[in-house]
This record gives sequence, structure tokens and C-alpha cells, in this order.
Amino acid sequence: MLPLALFALVAPPDTARLDAAVEAALARGDCPGAVLLVVHADAVVYRKAFGKRVLGESPESMTPDTVFDLASLTKPVATATSVWQLIERGKLRLDDPVAKYWPEFAANGKGAVTVEQCLLHTSGLTPDNSIQDYVGSRDDMLAKIAGLKLEAPAGTRFKYSDIGFIVLGELVGRVGGQPLDEFARANTFALLGLTATGYKPAEPVLSRVAPTGVRDGKPMVGVVHDPRAFALGGVAGHAGLFGSADDLERFARMLLRGGELDGVRVLKPDTVKLLTEPVEVPGGGFRSRGWDVDTGFSAPRGDGFGKRTGFGHTGFTGTSVWIDPPSKTAVVLLTSRLHPADDTKKSVTALRKEVGTLAAAIWANVPRPPSPHMDGSPTPVLSGLDVLRRDGFAKLAGKRVGLVTNHTGRTLDGAHVIDLLAAAPGVKLAALFSPEHGIRGELDEKVGDTTDAKTGLPVWSLYGEQRKPTAEQLKGLDVVVYDIQDIGCRFYTYISTLGLVMEAAADAGVPVLVLDRPNPIGGVAVAGPVRDAGKPSFVAFHDLPVRHGLTIGEMARLFAAERTPAVKLEVVACDGWRRRDTLDHTGQPWRNPSPNMRHLTAALLYPGVGLLETTNVSVGRGTERPFEWVGAPWLDGRKLAAELNARNLPGLRAVPVTRTPTSSVHTGKACGGVDLVVTDWAAMEPLRAGLELATSLRKLYPAAWETKGYDRLLVHKGTFDGVVAGTSAAELEKAWQPGLEAFQVRRRAALLYPD
Repeated sequence: MLPLALFALVAPPDTARLDAAVEAALARGDCPGAVLLVVHADAVVYRKAFGKRVLGESPESMTPDTVFDLASLTKPVATATSVWQLIERGKLRLDDPVAKYWPEFAANGKGAVTVEQCLLHTSGLTPDNSIQDYVGSRDDMLAKIAGLKLEAPAGTRFKYSDIGFIVLGELVGRVGGQPLDEFARANTFALLGLTATGYKPAEPVLSRVAPTGVRDGKPMVGVVHDPRAFALGGVAGHAGLFGSADDLERFARMLLRGGELDGVRVLKPDTVKLLTEPVEVPGGGFRSRGWDVDTGFSAPRGDGFGKRTGFGHTGFTGTSVWIDPPSKTAVVLLTSRLHPADDTKKSVTALRKEVGTLAAAIWANVPRPPSPHMDGSPTPVLSGLDVLRRDGFAKLAGKRVGLVTNHTGRTLDGAHVIDLLAAAPGVKLAALFSPEHGIRGELDEKVGDTTDAKTGLPVWSLYGEQRKPTAEQLKGLDVVVYDIQDIGCRFYTYISTLGLVMEAAADAGVPVLVLDRPNPIGGVAVAGPVRDAGKPSFVAFHDLPVRHGLTIGEMARLFAAERTPAVKLEVVACDGWRRRDTLDHTGQPWRNPSPNMRHLTAALLYPGVGLLETTNVSVGRGTERPFEWVGAPWLDGRKLAAELNARNLPGLRAVPVTRTPTSSVHTGKACGGVDLVVTDWAAMEPLRAGLELATSLRKLYPAAWETKGYDRLLVHKGTFDGVVAGTSAAELEKAWQPGLEAFQVRRRAALLYPD
């Protein structure tokens, strides 16, 4: 916390609106007291207590250092943070089944429930089991939880579940070697100097605790309100944590600073990103792996902070936190809404929303220098689909439409293109076509023809026995619409599907309308060898460098100019995208475009790391870090990390980590390897990183690393021969330049967007 004198200097003059909002809530009877604190640009800019901490015969005024029962803020602050610390240490993995560490949990069909599903509330577990299960010893209660049945198949629905976090809290104890309360205190709270945060508060903290409700006729002061956490002895993964606004301010600043505060690192920067980034959950909402992002629980975001650019959480007792990295702002609101009579009808939802809206208006629009990552745009970029909907689908009026899409074909707010076109007035959606990974993006194998359950339309596979639509499938269509998110790499097959669709449409005389989307890894950098002439394949469809720097719409324009001049092509351009913008600058959410492309960091690394997956190394498929980790049973991670780090790769460090893939190459085998940690997005060069990986493997493991498959995705004999011969990465890059320069000239006419 800042000294009061410094606080007075940085506090803006218009915070009276925040005062009025809290005072109005107290006047309505929403709560007897509150503490509101706002962090902006690494400083406390607002900190104030309102109303009463204690009512009754011996009332006490609320003070800024009051300690509250944080309720479900326990989930992200204590439990999720501890889980991610164990993941960092290699003791847990996101895709680990819970039953790996708690065998009894596999009962009644729960053997496939994973750590990640519990973090995302997609486990299929019930929100709460019967309170009658919480009798006897703690072991008895946990046995009841282990014996529960699923309400839905794991991974098929989002339903907020206390049970999922009770399970995670138990895993922390089993894997971390200490009960959850001790682990969190030692690894988070003590490191950050959080003097008032912990389970089961004792003096001197206890004298500052705000009471919640009533149990057995006595006010609850310093004992957890949640009945299940109370039965479990006051320590649980879903509830039980107590803390103050000042402590939560330090915790929020740690996250805003990428996991470090006052020289103490709690989480790695890459871990913070994985912990807090938006993940779409079944039903269309967004959670992160520990926090809320954009669901029905997102009231603390208010109406001003960017949608899906931040994260937060609420607690049943009246607590909430919202953290907005683009504006470097956090809002902490702690109330005692249940005091004095445990009146659960009192609600602070409106207050949460109002203070979030006001804080965003006061601080989120303060001019600030751009950051290389996690800096959202004030106005989100509109995709081609967003623009088409904004314009009333006028381009498709009166037309029979064939649609090529998958799960990524969504608007900014999550509406799917299939649903939109099926309901659009005057538009007749007649057929659907799916690319590799299927219409829902879930398959890593050949895809068959199906029927869409919602519309009843045929779904013709373009990644099965055929790779392009047939004349019969296109018959009667007035236009083919293409809407799929690409990632900017030559061997990612969605652009091959685009090219083949354009060829088939040209032959059939059917126009093509491409709904454009941002290139998530940016549209400026172009790198890697241009494909050798005369070597077309589904992973090398056109004469392109590995990283082409084009959007899907621009790629269609290039194909039309160089491959299918007869096609009648129109592109609905994005509104507001700049070539230099990676996806995190657009306001558009990340949606896994394929099962193993799980993060924007993975997409950035993919053009270099992906080249290796046709050889006998694992590129992380079957682990929680596809394309962000490379390993093999014969590989010494420390040795490879030392070699790579000695090469001073721009914006990248290698960290030795052993993993055991659960699928793909080296399934079930412990593999030495390296995590690839991006330290500077602007400086990182994925093709250079990929080349340095390949040449390091050739140098360190000339017999063990099998190079014969390396040219399958590279498709450039000169580079392949150079790697085998031990040529340096710098020399190999020089050999690319003439082809790259020629491509830069070729692509100019296809470009749609400014730098």
C-alpha cells in the first residue's frame, strides 16, 4: 500500500462518484459497510471504508484494513494460484486426470475428469453435493466427494462448481506435500507479505474481521460462512480464505506485473498468461483457468472495462475483484452483505457493476504507452462476420448459401455464423462444409460427413475422402461463404481448404465470399523459406514462405490472382485491424482453432516449432503445452536449454522440463525437453527459433534425431540439406532472402490493411 501522502498526490479529483455509489448502496440496505480500493498503473489511487463493520449494541465503524471472509475469492487467490505453482514445478499438468493423484475419485465414471476441467468448471461435477455428506471425519467427507456421479460428461458443459475446487484443494495437499492452507501461505501469502490473508484467522487479525451471518445463534466472526468449508475444518479449495483489501491490492498488482512484486516472483509471466487468458467454455461464455472472464458472474467488470480483456471473481459474502490488464487497473470491493442476520436476499451485484463502470470511466481511458502484450484496443476490431451482421447480411440477401466454417466462426460476442445465417431474413443457408478437425474443431483425425443437429443441414467433410466440394454439393448455391480463423502459417491447413474451395467454386461458377479475420500473430513479419516449386501438398498448397503475414481474406486475394483468376471473389474486410496488431491488441477472444493450438503463444511459436513434428521429437501434443515444449526420451533438457540460451535467441528463453506425452509422438514415455518461454513478443522470431532448435538437435544428437521427415513441412531442400550438414541458422536465413523479397512484391496487391 502507498503512504497516504503519495496516495493524495495520485488520486484523481472525480472519485466523488465512487463515494456516492457506495453510499447509495448502504442507504438501500444492500450491505451495512464496505471497503473499496482501486489500483491503477501500479499505484493505489482510491482506498476508502464506508458504513459499519459491526452493527448492534456495540457498533464498530468499517475501517480500510478490515478483514473479510473472502468466500469464493478463495478459488483463484489460494487454490488456482497453488495449482499453477505445482504446474510450474512439473508436479501437475492441466490434462492430468484427477484420479492420477486420487485414485478413488475415478468412481462412477469420473476417471477422465482433468485438472483443467476443474479449473474451468467444465468437469461435469455437481455445483454442491448434499450437506448431509459432510458428517464424520474429513476423510469421510472426501470419500463422499470421491464417490459422486457426474451430472454431465466431462468437458461438455460449463456449470460453476464448488465441488470442482474442493477437489483441486485436495490435489494441492496430495501433490504439494502440505495442506492447502499451509502451501498457499508459504508459497504465496508470505512471499507477498499478505499479513491479513489466510485460513482460520487468529489474533491480532481476528479483531479486525467483519462478521458475516449467524451460526448456532452466534455471529460468525473469523469462522468461514460456507457450511461445507466449515465442516471440512475451515480449509477448503472453494472457500475459507480471509483477507483485506490491502492484501488483495498486492495480489492484484503481482498479477498485473506478470507474477512479480517488489522483487519477489510468485508466478512466471507465461504462467500468469495461461492462468488468466480467456477460454471459451461450452455454452458460449468465457472463463480462465482459475478466474471468471465473461459469464453471468462478470458483474464486477461493469460496462467500461473491455470484454474478455480482463478477469475477476466474486464471493458469496459480498466480495469481488476485477483486474483489467490493458488499463493496468484493479477494483477490489469487499462488503459484509450477510451481516447481521444472514439475509441472503441482500445483493451487492448492482454495486459491483456500478463501481466497475465508474472505475473504468475514471482510469481505464487514461492515455498510456502501448505494451508489447496484453494491451487491448479501446475499440475492438470487428471481424468480417461482425461487419456482415452489422450491415444486416445485405450481401447475402435472397441467396442460397453454402458455408465453410468451424467452431471459430463466431462474432465478437460469441454468436456462431451457422446460427446467424440460419436466422438471417432473406438468407437461405443450404449446406455446410467442415475443414480439418471438423465443424466443432474437436477431431485430430479424418472427418466424415455428418448432419448438423441444430439446423438439420448436411455437413460435407473437406478432410475425409475428398478435400474440395464436389459439383453436386455446390449445385443450386448462389454463393459459398468461408469463415475460419487461420493462424498465419503455411502448413496450417485451413488455407489449403480455402484454396481448394475457391477452385471448386470457380469450376462451378459459384461466387466466394470470404469473411476476414485478423492474422493472430500479426501481418507485418514474413519469414522462412518459400516452398520449393513443383512440390504442392495439403500442407504446402501454394508458393508461400512459412510465415506469410496475410489474413485469410488477403490469402484468398492472392490465390485469386495467382491460382484461380476465374473465381468471383469478394472479401468482407475486418474493421479496425492494423497489420502490426497481434490478436491480444484486437479485443477479439482467442478460440482454439484446433485441439492442440491452445494459446496465442503457441500460435506465435508454431511456424518454427511445428516444423519439427514430422521428426522423432514431441512438440508437446499430449501435454498441456503443445508447440511451447519440445522433448524426446533420448533428449537431455538441461543440455538443450544451455545450448539454446547460449545462442541468445531474441525474446525467447529455454527452460528444462521433463514431460510424458499422453498422445502422439512418444506417448507414455518420459521425455527430457525444454519449455520455450517468450519474454518479448516484439523481438521473438519463430522461424529463427525453429531453425536454432533444429540445428541444436543436429549438433547435440546427430544419431538420435531422425531428420528424414524434417522437409515434409519445410518443403525447401536447400534449408533441409543445410540443417543436415550443420550449417548455422544465420547462414540458412541468408539463403531465404531472394525468395522472401520476391514474395513481398507478389503479396502487395493482396494487402487490405494499414500498418
